[in-house]
Amino acid sequence: MSINVTLPDGSVRSYDHGVSAMDVARSISEGLARNVLAAKVNGEVRDALRPLPGDCTLQLLTWNDAEGKATMWHSSAHLMAEAIEALYPGTKFGIGPPIEQGFYYDIDLGERVIGEGDFAAIEAKMKELAAKKSVYQRREVGKADAIAHFTEKGDEYKLELLEGLNDGEITFYTQGNFTDLCRGPHIPDTSFIKAAKVMSVAGAYWRGDEKRKQLTRVYAITFPKQKELDEHLALLEEAKKRDHRKLGKELDLFTFSEKVGPGLPLWLPKGAALRERLVNFMKAAQEKSGYEQVATPHIAHKDLYVTSGHYEKYGKDSFKPIQTPHEGEEFFLKPMNCPHHCEIYKSRPRSYKDLPIRYAEFGTVYRYEQSGELHGLTRVRGFTQDDAHLFCRPDQVKEEFMKVIDLVLLVFRALDLTDYEAQISLRDKEDHSKYIGSDENWTKAEQAIIDAAAEKGLRTVVEFGEAAFYGPKLDFMVKDALGRKWQLGTIQVDYNLPERFELEYVGADNQRHRPVMIHRAPFGSLERFVAVVIEHTAGRFPLWLTPEQAIVLPISDKYLDLARQVAGDLKDSDIRAAVDERSEKIGRKIRDAELAKFPFMLILGEKEAAEGTVSVREQGRGDLGAMSVRSFADLVNERVREQLGGL
Repeated sequence: MSINVTLPDGSVRSYDHGVSAMDVARSISEGLARNVLAAKVNGEVRDALRPLPGDCTLQLLTWNDAEGKATMWHSSAHLMAEAIEALYPGTKFGIGPPIEQGFYYDIDLGERVIGEGDFAAIEAKMKELAAKKSVYQRREVGKADAIAHFTEKGDEYKLELLEGLNDGEITFYTQGNFTDLCRGPHIPDTSFIKAAKVMSVAGAYWRGDEKRKQLTRVYAITFPKQKELDEHLALLEEAKKRDHRKLGKELDLFTFSEKVGPGLPLWLPKGAALRERLVNFMKAAQEKSGYEQVATPHIAHKDLYVTSGHYEKYGKDSFKPIQTPHEGEEFFLKPMNCPHHCEIYKSRPRSYKDLPIRYAEFGTVYRYEQSGELHGLTRVRGFTQDDAHLFCRPDQVKEEFMKVIDLVLLVFRALDLTDYEAQISLRDKEDHSKYIGSDENWTKAEQAIIDAAAEKGLRTVVEFGEAAFYGPKLDFMVKDALGRKWQLGTIQVDYNLPERFELEYVGADNQRHRPVMIHRAPFGSLERFVAVVIEHTAGRFPLWLTPEQAIVLPISDKYLDLARQVAGDLKDSDIRAAVDERSEKIGRKIRDAELAKFPFMLILGEKEAAEGTVSVREQGRGDLGAMSVRSFADLVNERVREQLGGL
């Protein structure tokens, strides 16, 4: 009996029943087979050594595929667990998933502690075990046998995980002397893992519950070549130099205060000015696109979020309710802007002629994050979203969605973010219980996003199970200068909140209809966006955004008054300029200005004073020669106009 296997190029090959993906790879090329880590069969990632289920589509996954990397890092977590168990007998294991860069395993060492001094021993043991070329063996296990195994081992964490599983859905994986409860998939054997590095350890509450025991989370990463690990570590060193927390302090952009509270950033004057330029940039773009600014309070009655569904889904992640003197009255710090905008829409009757209505707000929202999850500006408890909600007729959805895509791309161009793809985030294929709204509305919303992305020619990837609970979305995944991927900008079609808030408009047929709602936030949050831009640019912001565009460097105190006059003239031309008033040699002033990342340095001495010019040096390009202050102002303003796309 034979099966037909359809490959990504559309070709179909016939094989005997029982053939594995690895067998298919060998039939194509032994070289290919040596690089296959896993296989995507009918859209599902599986072990390359498992028999194919019958007629199927097949994609062979290597290190160059995201799923291939994830599979190897998942298998590496098992290898690290085996190494830790060998070095620290009696260790108990929680979960060990792959993450964006590597993997981790949550472990319970009892009274023992793992620190940086132990990393080398773990790495050496991983290398020793990997060289044994142990096969990752999958076997299905009955629940009673699985419970017996981990009871004998004394691992209460695995026993707890088994509580949520039934007979027929439990699998073990064994490599070498280590057996784990795992659904897989895994790489063929340990020999693919050539280089390993334990990166750090941290505390992590079991299952994310602060009331449960704190385990040790061991982070690590592996590669198929030592050279790739070396390159990765060099990249991390560069990332440390670009860390927004470090540069934010050096550039006087923001700070945090224990008395104000963790996760609540304080913007310093330069940072506030930079933030305001981002706001003004977006407001100008929105005004050209027909948006109207609104403003809503920082708190709202609990009933608002009960109506929207946010209380049911996110109530436990919100700050504690605010009790008023009135019995039973509860308010919450605003976690979302959209319910407020629904109430603004509902404040008066609407006609089909009024639509689309586009409400925009730079609204600050508050969400509780555990202290261990907070990280600079990227994970905070209070943040400002460049939020907007569009209310439109069904026949306007696609056009409005495409206009929002244009707005997101305008932002990317202005900040030189050129490497991105759009992630179409849809419902889970099987489990619809976590989503609100009818299947019909979900189908409409998902298709509108797919069609708009296709017409805009976006490079897209579809991710099932990543939709918001109230609607599908388009997430823009951007790679920064170090190749790291960030989610920046999101657009969501929503047929559900209009239902929950009973929003209406009177149609041309004089009947009442539900509008469709589109959520969009090109920046996402200002805090996180600024963090990404800092690290992407290493603090060398685009000319239009940078806190100070130029610094005037007088050669001596004799030219200080003239330097101040030049800075004043530049200010009159809307150019932000500072003056270095120190009594330092000009070479020192130039070096310090370069370290402070000023885009332009204007040197002023006897020759320039006599000729009414300044000598211009540009960061990264060197000497541009002498020019008048007016010519320099024209140069800067023209560069700014180009970067802003004419806004």
